Amino acid sequence: MSLNIVVLAKQVPDTRNVGKDAMKEDGTINRAALPAIFNPEDLNALEQAIRLKDAHPGSTVTVLTMGLPRASEIIREAIYRGADRGIVLTDRTLGGADTLATSYSLAQAIKKIGNYDIILGGRQAIDGDTAQVGPQIAEKLHIPQVTYAEEILDIKKNGHVTVKRRLENGVETVKAPLPCVVTVNGSAAECRPRNARRVMQYKFATSTSEEPKLNPTIKAIVERRPELRIAEWSAADVEADPEQIGLPGSPTKVKNIVNVVFTAKENLRIENNDEAIENLVKELIANHTIG
Repeated sequence: MSLNIVVLAKQVPDTRNVGKDAMKEDGTINRAALPAIFNPEDLNALEQAIRLKDAHPGSTVTVLTMGLPRASEIIREAIYRGADRGIVLTDRTLGGADTLATSYSLAQAIKKIGNYDIILGGRQAIDGDTAQVGPQIAEKLHIPQVTYAEEILDIKKNGHVTVKRRLENGVETVKAPLPCVVTVNGSAAECRPRNARRVMQYKFATSTSEEPKLNPTIKAIVERRPELRIAEWSAADVEADPEQIGLPGSPTKVKNIVNVVFTAKENLRIENNDEAIENLVKELIANHTIG
């Protein structure tokens, strides 16, 4: 039994290294000021997809991302780990999208992919922390959804998927009909590392935007091997309604932002003994820093 698996992935700014230049005046993220990484929980979702592929020979894993053309970097990363192909949905008209416009655009791309059995994605992206895109895609595709997944226990083509969910107060096991959307927690198994053989096999994987920059030798290799091409789709390619994408399709607006930077004004050294620590605690309680 083979499966057609779609993994939703996002290239995000590394919010673990946020500085004073992380936000623009209009309230959007200054992506140029932060290094771009593979969204962590999307890697957990990728691992679940590759496990399904390993368990069901003949299955294919397609990674779909929306963003700037440089998002092809995470497509390559996914292929090195076991994905089969990738698609970058990129278009200037998609810029400034909130979760509603993003989910619409991705749903349109998934419709174009077609013939999918299961759609996997991370619970949320670290640059927004909304956890809305996955469920919204399920609603737009009119298919079931399972959230907070920690492990896919069983799956039967044209049947059901059984999923273990990690919730705040425990664990539950649920069954959902296929096709469906499953969003995966960070508590799920970590994604496997790059496979050295796949790195050598796909090291020249190239997107449409990158192809003109290739030297003639590598370009000839890519032309001989179609599997090295990373597809780029525009809004028109997925037949997206211009009024439902990008800023026009985004009802969420940033009203105001405050850039808070914590700086140390003074410091205090204390002796390494119980009395000094006790006095420090009393001082912190007295000035309402704690307590």
